Amino acid sequence: MSDLTDRNSSVNQLSERDMQSLANVGVLPGSNARSATMVVRDQQTACLMNDRQDVELLPIARALTCYDWLKKDYYFKAVSADYDDITRRCAKTDHPIGYFIRVKRGVHAKLPCQTAMYMATDDTEQAVHNIVILEEDARLELITGCVSEHQITSGRHLSVDEYYIGKNAWLTSTMVHSWGSRMKVYPRAGTVVEENGRYESNYISLNAAQTVQSDPQTYLNGQGANAQLLTVVLGTQGSEITTDGNVYLNAENTNAELLHRGVCLGGQMKQGGLIIANAPGKGHVDCAGMLLDTKGDGYIQSIPGLRSHHPDARLSHEASIGKIAPEQLEYLMSRGMEEMEAVSMLIRGFLGTDIVGLGNELDAQIAEIVRLAGHGEE
Repeated sequence: MSDLTDRNSSVNQLSERDMQSLANVGVLPGSNARSATMVVRDQQTACLMNDRQDVELLPIARALTCYDWLKKDYYFKAVSADYDDITRRCAKTDHPIGYFIRVKRGVHAKLPCQTAMYMATDDTEQAVHNIVILEEDARLELITGCVSEHQITSGRHLSVDEYYIGKNAWLTSTMVHSWGSRMKVYPRAGTVVEENGRYESNYISLNAAQTVQSDPQTYLNGQGANAQLLTVVLGTQGSEITTDGNVYLNAENTNAELLHRGVCLGGQMKQGGLIIANAPGKGHVDCAGMLLDTKGDGYIQSIPGLRSHHPDARLSHEASIGKIAPEQLEYLMSRGMEEMEAVSMLIRGFLGTDIVGLGNELDAQIAEIVRLAGHGEE
């Protein structure tokens, strides 16, 4: 498995079909609206473009060669290599694939950086390791698309993502998944947030794989550190989706919010999330599901969790599962909306997503949800 040796590889390395698949998850190689781009196709870096000075973007294997401190201080530090079978598999390789991003102290990246983990070969395995470092007072918006080419139906995608957010730094990470119907997907992530750092995570999967097991771990280690994690998932017939994750309040005045939104059109969906308070802080977990069609054996299970080890921590949770409220639909239709338009508005409102750079792609996915749910049919 080789990697590109040139600092920049042209977008011409990508076919028109590749570009279409990437656009579906908000990744736009060659766009002037992005500061830097890297696309991993199967086991190789297919595109690397970075002409700006505010974001350092390298293949992870090259970064490990360039920086001795990277392996010593960051590599498999936020996520243990022995955490589970998935992390052990990712740690096994001598030549990791994935990306390294660093934003240096005081730098605010003016445009989003974009990366993609792209599978273009059927019935293969892609195991990736990504590291993002924001130094003190840095700021970055990161868009990551994980996607299989539209004719690819089966395979395994394994990932380890490590995020390090320095003092007063701010990372907004939006990850969009779109997979074939027999894909198995196992993302693992660890995030460390220092004093007054802020981490915003948006994980969106509106084209369901057969299996998804997501288990991010977030450590608010600095006083005043803040994290907001939004998970939006669509389940369809035959899918098994589990979205868990823990957030640790390890310092005073930390604040965390975990939001899960699931739309079920069949399949089995389990929503979780646990906030663990080891210091005075605030945390809230909100799990909500919209059950539009069970297809016989489909269901949503929502179990938010709280654990406090400190008497001054303030934690809360809520969970709800339901369907589109008829009175809300009738009200919108009485105001002149067509049924499909009204259902689309209600679903978008339920998902609660207003994410930079993904408007058209998200609207297309919501339209597909409405179609699959059978609304708007005569």
